Amino acid sequence: MRVWPIFKKEMRLYFTSPVAYAILLVFTVVMGLFFYLQFSTFAMASMQGMMNPMMARELNVSDAVMRPLFFNTLSVILFLFLMPVITMRLFAEERRSGTLELLLTYPVRDGAVLAGKYLAALALYVVMLGLTLVYVAMMVYFARVEWGALLTLYLGLALMGAAFLAIGTFASSVTENQIVAALITGVILLGFWIVGWFSDSVGGAAGRVLSHFSIPERMDSLSKGVLDTRDIVYFVNLTALALFLSLKSLEARRWKG
Repeated sequence: MRVWPIFKKEMRLYFTSPVAYAILLVFTVVMGLFFYLQFSTFAMASMQGMMNPMMARELNVSDAVMRPLFFNTLSVILFLFLMPVITMRLFAEERRSGTLELLLTYPVRDGAVLAGKYLAALALYVVMLGLTLVYVAMMVYFARVEWGALLTLYLGLALMGAAFLAIGTFASSVTENQIVAALITGVILLGFWIVGWFSDSVGGAAGRVLSHFSIPERMDSLSKGVLDTRDIVYFVNLTALALFLSLKSLEARRWKG
């Protein structure tokens, strides 16, 4: 399987165009602002805790800084906006320009094409998350860090991002318009994010089903440092399903071509 050449090509396309730099710049600036606000609040609370030992014992960086950093409303909106931008051109642009048909005529399996493109998008997402390690380094200098909770939080972010990108890859494989691909991805991701809001009003078995598919419900334990295999299986299954549908979309395109 010729995954590596396709991966390199996609990474080159990301970083020889403004796309990757714009994504990383927006993410860094916005998350940097959020981190400053959260860490300032934590610092003030720590100063107050020096006069109130009971309050100080309840303070920790994971709950006071990192969890609110990634899961406040604006951060969620940022993720729901950037994930479609990362994936929208993966197949849509090649379909529009006609190069996808050419690529599929090469002695390269559809799975290799899909894997190379998806892994490139995932690599860019890992770079995004890697930039936030600067915040961790700052917190290590100023405060005590609970590494177990922090690593579980990052694992959750990695799993969530992998699922988001897989959904975006599928959306890009079914249309030749990048904007349409981004909109499809955004709508699907938003649906998975808000579906749990209706679980209480629906109630019963249907409510439990809605709650099961809710991404915030699945991220809740991971963001608190609680490693639950059910959450991991959920994200792995969601990623695998989206990639399977993407592969079937490519195979259908090959037969039509």
